[in-house]
Amino acid sequence: MIAALVNPSGGNSERVIQSVQEAARAKGMQLVILRASTESEIDAALSTLAQRQAGTLVVPGDPFFYNRRQKLVELVARHALPAMYSAREFVTAGGLISYGTNVAAVHRQAGIYAGRILKGAKPADLPVQQPTTFELVVNLKTAKELGLMIPQTLLLRADEVIE
Repeated sequence: MIAALVNPSGGNSERVIQSVQEAARAKGMQLVILRASTESEIDAALSTLAQRQAGTLVVPGDPFFYNRRQKLVELVARHALPAMYSAREFVTAGGLISYGTNVAAVHRQAGIYAGRILKGAKPADLPVQQPTTFELVVNLKTAKELGLMIPQTLLLRADEVIE
């Protein structure tokens, strides 16, 4: 069984839930959706993981979770659960693995757009851009603490391995 932590106050929570449900169904896995939009709800949601015997946790991208990444990673570690996150910053904070866009690169692109607008470009004339680079980051120290062996094939595909 896997669990996904979703912020119900987030603007894309329904889309995230649908995507996670589709992925779980495709893999024939049982899924539990945990909802949290306050710090106390994060504590409560993660406390229920042990009771529900979830084997892993997925934390989709959300600014609320990103801004509380250190606390989230610490709580997940306390429950000794492997978790996958949406940004490398969770892994550098001690999380197990992440796959997602590079937040710094996205901010750089936003800065370039802002610069173009400040130089007179009309926002409506600028093309819509989406991230094209995604990175996989693995924390071997956390894997060892969890008693997990990360397959060599995954390590070879990783953009960064933290030892």
